[in-house]
Amino acid sequence: MATVVIMPKVDMDQETGTVGQWVKQEGDSVKQGETILEIETDKVAIEVEAPASGILSGILFGEGETVPIATTIAYILEPGEALPSGAKPPKAAAAPVPAASAPASSGPGPGSNGTAKRTDWEVPVTPVARNMAAATGLDLSALHGSGPGGKVTKRDVEDALTPPAADANRYGKVYATPAARRVALERGVPLESVGGSGPGGRIQAADVEAYEIAVPEPVTLPPAPLAAEYEVVPLRGMRRTIAERLTSSYQQAPHIGFNLRADMTKFNQARAELNGHAEKTGGPRVSATALLVKIVASVLARHPWLNSSLQGEEIRLYREVNIGVAVALETGLIVPVVHKAGQKGVAEIGAEVKRLSTAAREGKLLPSEVRGGTFTISNLGPFGIEQFNAILNPPEAAILAVGATQNEVVANDSGEIEVRPIMRVTLTVDHRVVDGAVAALFVADLKATIESPVLLLL
Repeated sequence: MATVVIMPKVDMDQETGTVGQWVKQEGDSVKQGETILEIETDKVAIEVEAPASGILSGILFGEGETVPIATTIAYILEPGEALPSGAKPPKAAAAPVPAASAPASSGPGPGSNGTAKRTDWEVPVTPVARNMAAATGLDLSALHGSGPGGKVTKRDVEDALTPPAADANRYGKVYATPAARRVALERGVPLESVGGSGPGGRIQAADVEAYEIAVPEPVTLPPAPLAAEYEVVPLRGMRRTIAERLTSSYQQAPHIGFNLRADMTKFNQARAELNGHAEKTGGPRVSATALLVKIVASVLARHPWLNSSLQGEEIRLYREVNIGVAVALETGLIVPVVHKAGQKGVAEIGAEVKRLSTAAREGKLLPSEVRGGTFTISNLGPFGIEQFNAILNPPEAAILAVGATQNEVVANDSGEIEVRPIMRVTLTVDHRVVDGAVAALFVADLKATIESPVLLLL
């Protein structure tokens, strides 16, 4: 019996998933538990495993397509088993629809030069495009694919099925498919002189090719305006989520920032002592980020309004301190969360930050590891950034932007000039929730604890 592969739900608020890439292809043998494709949700990329062993067949959605959760996206069949009724990809059409055949009056069309006309199954085509063509009776062999290697895509099928009136609205009085327009532009063929063989006289790519054979004289067209070369990157997956969430955050939440300069002398000494102890005992080294997470968690426990969020008509003051640590990836920014950070030691926090950062870069974060944050730390110090303002990570009410530690000339309490390691940080808060005085008290407490980590013992 055929086993269905569905778009899985991996997050509580997930409604759709995007097909990242098919690791296994149509007709491949798969084993239960083997990864067959990768999907992208709003937050993480997930590997989907085969629910059974057999033959992967009937792939319904291609890479980059967004699919509602619980929708069937493919089947796994036993050897020799056929797809369920209504799910089988189309066979070659017994008789091509007349509108898709090449014109007889404009010159030789596909197959008229002695070569055999391709059947539907010989046409390179995406699974979705093949299913659409089968449902509408469209002859795939008459289409000019716009995908890589001439592959027929969903867009090509949609364009072939678009009524002439719709094409007129888009392009004017000449009814032609996008493929036909592209071929005409490449070869200098005036579309208004080409007879169309498609529905309602719509010009197909084959019509343009046939016209060029019949009228070989080149037609001089005005040169197209030069455009700068560029690469198209679709706004989807993580990048789209970042764009939507941060735009919403910046538009809805009134941001207000507070800058501070912290003397890192004692902070660095404390970290050096902790790492010295780790070397003696064989424990993990403590990063500056880990120690900072511990300090922030300790201070937040005394300032609950900074550990909060505005949800509709209520302000939520969280009892637990769950600190997100922003991690930069090639595809965007992700914020894994150290849960219950206030209840963990520095070494435990350090090990967890390292594990989460590694999982983020390898694309192996679990949905639960990016949910539930109550405060975020974004550290660009390792990149040499001295100071910056961060946008709130919704729905959190505060975020701390950490810059690089730089040696600066300062005056000590005695008025003498010294060189000290100084770190600049900026606290950004949602002014709907956090008043300026409340934020200032938090900043003062944070500065004191960074400059004297021994206060963590109080």
